[in-house]
Amino acid sequence: MTKPLRLHPDRLFPAEPQMRGIARELYASVRDLPIVSPHGHADPRWFATNEPWSNATELLLAPDHYLFRMLYSHGVPLDALGVADRSGVSRADPCEAWRLFASHYYLFRGTPSRIWLDHLFAELFGFEIQLDASSADHYFDRINQALATPGFHPRALFERFNIELLATTEAADDPLEQHEAIRRSGWNGRVITTYRPDSVVDPEHEDFAAALRRFGELACEDVTSWQGYLAAHRKRRADFRAAGATATDHGHPTAQTADLPDSDKRSLFDRIVGGSRSSKDAELFRAQMLTEMAAMSIEDGMVMQLHPGSLRNHNRALYETFGSDKGADIPQRTDYVRALKPLLDRFGNEPQLSIILFTLDESSYARELAPLAGHYPCLKLGPAWWFHDSPEGMRRFREMTTETAGFYNMVGFNDDTRAFLSIPARHDTSRRVDCAFLARLVAEHRLEQSEAAELAHELAYGLVRRAYRLDAQQPMAA
Repeated sequence: MTKPLRLHPDRLFPAEPQMRGIARELYASVRDLPIVSPHGHADPRWFATNEPWSNATELLLAPDHYLFRMLYSHGVPLDALGVADRSGVSRADPCEAWRLFASHYYLFRGTPSRIWLDHLFAELFGFEIQLDASSADHYFDRINQALATPGFHPRALFERFNIELLATTEAADDPLEQHEAIRRSGWNGRVITTYRPDSVVDPEHEDFAAALRRFGELACEDVTSWQGYLAAHRKRRADFRAAGATATDHGHPTAQTADLPDSDKRSLFDRIVGGSRSSKDAELFRAQMLTEMAAMSIEDGMVMQLHPGSLRNHNRALYETFGSDKGADIPQRTDYVRALKPLLDRFGNEPQLSIILFTLDESSYARELAPLAGHYPCLKLGPAWWFHDSPEGMRRFREMTTETAGFYNMVGFNDDTRAFLSIPARHDTSRRVDCAFLARLVAEHRLEQSEAAELAHELAYGLVRRAYRLDAQQPMAA
């Protein structure tokens, strides 16, 4: 028996009537604001070519590690879900993969994935019944039919979603051809890039040697010398800025920073490129490079984002077969107070520096991150991230950081997603949760409602534009 799919207008609002009424009013004032997505992992090729997606599995299931990690935890193999192996090939029939997903859709009850998917199923595709085994083929066929129409091509959806800006993330050795193609196409959608140097900064990255070689070739620098390596970063950062970038992103295992004497930097670098480095050397090099990136950000104005604390590819067998980003990244304890001190001792009071801190370790919210951001002018707190990008996670973040750091040491919301179609749902969830939090402060007479309305706008739109320096974006190269 099919079940109806309904999106309740008061979803995620407080159950208490007075607060719910305030939340409704606040939400109505920000619901239709443009979406600013300053950090994420959408594929720029979608917007460069504007080619239609072929089917629901390719678009919604196979790229989304939130979905297949849950299914895998219940014994569903990844190769049956359309997930490509290391060769880039999936032998699964897309329709059968979708049926398998639909028959397990009940597993997502109570999760943010269920909120996001139901939102796009109802709002974008117009479904009125829930996804399950009995409706799987109906969903698959109807989604595929829609994707074949011009109104569901990538650029049309970008405009339909009211996206003002979307930032993708590219590696330091990426030639940025897709962003160049977007620019030359004449399309007015604002898609910019973000500088992610991890593959040439982390000696333990699986692609380090090959990426370093490509990095040097693109920059026309000798990256086997310390000075040539730093010069290559400066050149590539300039290339990224010419493609619209206003930010860098660093996904290190820890938040450790270092500030070594020049001679020690050179010796360390020689060990790294010479192949004689230890695991301790690798961590020290990553730490030093965060400080070097901060120095370059002072020079060129790019905002730093630090995303530490994930033990990546925890499932070795899965990693060996399917590669990275397959749902086996696990949060771990992360220190910020001691880890960031070398960088902050050198640059913490520089007015030109802006660092946005993220965490997967919620225990650090009140103890470390809020006090740090509530003191250092260069630090801001990114929103609840990854495993905590959920209604409960967003509430905990607000409750544990606002009293010390305040709202204006935050950066609004970013969706940080590969799942392009989920972007409106994610931003809508954030706006609803923030309005619910503000409604409580109004009901408790801790804020005037007019102040809450201003904050709702800031959290949805204003803070993110300032934090990522989007109004000061450099023009793209001719």
